[in-house]
This record gives sequence, structure tokens and C-alpha cells, in this order.
Amino acid sequence: MSQTATETLVVYSDYVCPFCFLGYESLDEYLAERSEPLETEWHPYDLRAGQRDSDGEIDHSVDTGKDEEYYENARQNVERLADQYDVEMTQTLKRNVDSFDAQRVAYAAAEEHPDAFESFHRGVFDALWREGRDIGDTEVLEALALDAGLPKDFVPRTLQDEETAEALESAFDEARSRRITGVPTFIYGDHAARGAVPPEHLRRLVEGQ
Repeated sequence: MSQTATETLVVYSDYVCPFCFLGYESLDEYLAERSEPLETEWHPYDLRAGQRDSDGEIDHSVDTGKDEEYYENARQNVERLADQYDVEMTQTLKRNVDSFDAQRVAYAAAEEHPDAFESFHRGVFDALWREGRDIGDTEVLEALALDAGLPKDFVPRTLQDEETAEALESAFDEARSRRITGVPTFIYGDHAARGAVPPEHLRRLVEGQ
């Protein structure tokens, strides 16, 4: 069989979404089962968009319509899926971390250093959910960038460049224009699946079986 990836699975996600982390774990299981490679393409999504003030900071006093019962149900679902996918997580929900800068760096890395992108991308997920680190901290991002093979000055240079923020906002707008309303969302051709769906669901999405 050919070992050249000819199709692309698009994944919309946000690092602060535990279901996105688990969705990638499911994706890894599916990819490991495939006999042919599958190209994947990340697109950013701002899970905190409704809480941002005019300065772009998160206003935790904003009513999101999600009460403690919602978060308890979410926590239980995260724990259930983590057990199902055999994943160890140091935390199940993190409501006070902002992923905006992490997504800026990842988005810039995908454009400027695509060979290092995947390592950084997965490193951010692992740092937050496996290790409990604050991915909103610039020093954490710098360490993850170096581990991924990005240039030493990549994180500060990216975060000092307002064009990277504008580019990320445009990507968020693009997600809204495609009617992406939750993450993770997997898109293959004209079909989509939302949530940390199991590997067999991803197989049906991609292979139609």
C-alpha cells in the first residue's frame, strides 16, 4: 500500500479543553491502527471567547450559563473517558487558565516551523493535562518550545508581534464562519464529528465503515 497521505483530517481544538486532549488520545489510537498515513491539520478555537473583555483578558465574572452541576457532569465525563482511553491526567478541569498565548505560539509555529509544530502542540496538551503546568505562563511556553526544537527566541518574538494575535483572531473568526460551536470537532471532507469520540467513530468518519 502507498505510504503517502492523500487526505486531511481537520481538528478544531483548544488546549484548555480536556475533551480535546482526550480526543487526540483517541485519534492516536486510530492512527496506530491504520495501515496508511493520514494527514491531520489543527485549527484553533477560543473556548473562552465569551468571557474576554475589550483588552482580551478573561473576565471570570461573566455568566457563561454553566453552573456547578454542569462542571460536575463534565468532570465525571472526563474521568470516564480518561479511564476508557487509559490516560493518566493530573486534573480533569481547569477553568482559570488562558490558552490564547499558547495558541498564538502554536499557530505561528505551524506557519514558520511546521516540522516542530506537532511536538509543541502535543507538548502543550501534555503540560496542562498530564503534568498540571500553567500553559498561560510564558516561561512554560518557552520551555515547551525549546523541547520541540523551536528557536530560543521564538516565544518572546511571537508574543511581542501583534500580527500573531491578529492572525489568531482571524483563525477564530474562520472557525465561527464554519459554524464550529464546540471542540474537539473533527472534519473529514463533508462530514464532521464533535467530542472526544472513540477510535472506531473516527474510523467511520474517515473510512465510511
